[in-house]
Amino acid sequence: MGTDVDQRDFSREDRRRFREQVGRCTEAVARMLADGLFTDQGNPPEPLLGMEVELNLVDRAMNPAMSNATVLEAIADPDYQTELGQFNIEINVAPRPFVGADTVSLESSLRDSLNQAEARAASTDNHLVMIGMLPTLRQEHFAHQWISANPRYDLLNRQIFAARGEDIELDITGIPLVPGENPDRLRTSIDSILPEAACTSLQLHLRVAPESFADHWNAAQAISGVQVALAGNSPFLAGSALWHESRIPVFEQATDTRPQELINQGVRPRVWFGERWITNIFDLFEENTRYFPALLPVTTDDDPLAQLEAGDIPELTELRMHNGTVYRWNRPVYDVIDGQAHLRVENRVLPAGPTVVDVMANAAFYYGLLRGLVDAERPVWSQMSFDAAAENLHTAARDGMDCQLYWPTVGWVRPDELVLRRLLPIAEEGLAAFGVASDVRDRYLSVIEGRAITLQTGSVWQRSCVAAREEAGDSREVALSGMLSEYIERMHDGAAVHTWEL
Repeated sequence: MGTDVDQRDFSREDRRRFREQVGRCTEAVARMLADGLFTDQGNPPEPLLGMEVELNLVDRAMNPAMSNATVLEAIADPDYQTELGQFNIEINVAPRPFVGADTVSLESSLRDSLNQAEARAASTDNHLVMIGMLPTLRQEHFAHQWISANPRYDLLNRQIFAARGEDIELDITGIPLVPGENPDRLRTSIDSILPEAACTSLQLHLRVAPESFADHWNAAQAISGVQVALAGNSPFLAGSALWHESRIPVFEQATDTRPQELINQGVRPRVWFGERWITNIFDLFEENTRYFPALLPVTTDDDPLAQLEAGDIPELTELRMHNGTVYRWNRPVYDVIDGQAHLRVENRVLPAGPTVVDVMANAAFYYGLLRGLVDAERPVWSQMSFDAAAENLHTAARDGMDCQLYWPTVGWVRPDELVLRRLLPIAEEGLAAFGVASDVRDRYLSVIEGRAITLQTGSVWQRSCVAAREEAGDSREVALSGMLSEYIERMHDGAAVHTWEL
């Protein structure tokens, strides 16, 4: 959700002071790295699986339900929090040890928590949906009035539009539902950042030692394309059939603070894959400080350098606030728990859903593949250009399992072939290195294997279902509502999406 802030206006002095504070925070990170002040420095932490899952709310008619305050009151669980749109909530899953068979207990607890939350939401005549983009969202649902009540969100909305100076333009040409037909094109102007709220994701956290952060971040960047190809679940928005993982372009466009003139000048976008492999986490914090003006310049009286001199670990509040408004697909995270600082890689490319077992399979594949690549004798990122990794992400988001990805020593290859022949064995080795039990590895990696064999992701199933309904005579609106109703039934049944039939 991000740090809460009060509604307010920012002065020029606020912005100057915030920039100065972020600079001091960045210098503090450099000193902490040099002086070995991170708790995991030289001592790799126990692997922990942590995740956030964003959810949508619908009413009986499958329309977006603008009821997150009512639903959260009914759920009454601090693990569930508000999100940007009134049709969103989020569950934060406390980190668990990623060893032995404990991962299956996480699956069970997540399923139980979601079932309980759904029962309580249903008592208010609302329902939870775990899906990358809610297919029944229409343009009228992006009106400013539907931003959640938390002042942070309206303030962020105002700051983005103040920086941009004009309405947000969404312009996405999709993939035809039926081969040979003309593609849909979503082209519209929006006066709020609520299209960002349409992009509901699965966010995976991994705590790492500072000296291995760069390897983990580089590996996460290298595999982002294949993650998205295997897990696409966001094909529809505002009645249009768009990309297999439309979250990627929608989020990039909905949070873009640049008017066209700055885009033409090559100013970096706020939703950013990056532009180079890194050698240190400091590279990322320094880029954030150098390239991106503040959106929420809220300052404290803390002096992080003086705190270090006094032997204290600084909270680095301004750095964390600024870092939270630079939307990297793999984000560096600085955190302090019980007076000890640590670092995490936050993976943000995946959509939510379709089922709990699919979510767990996506997580296991990511963590296992990441570990396997970090442990490899020759780093994969030393064998491919950064631009190839960025192109993989957008190609996979657009074409899903039909895309061609670049992979070192292989060249251009379909994701199913890459996964089956190369990446599943690496993920298996990585999970084993983490200490994950063999039956757990088999349970989750078999789901990934099943998607690669059947070529069916959540997006493929959604698109096929809507195409079949339209062929039977349904309008697009009716087809989307009917498909979503079926999707929710199967989501609750819990079978992995590659086994779903039309």
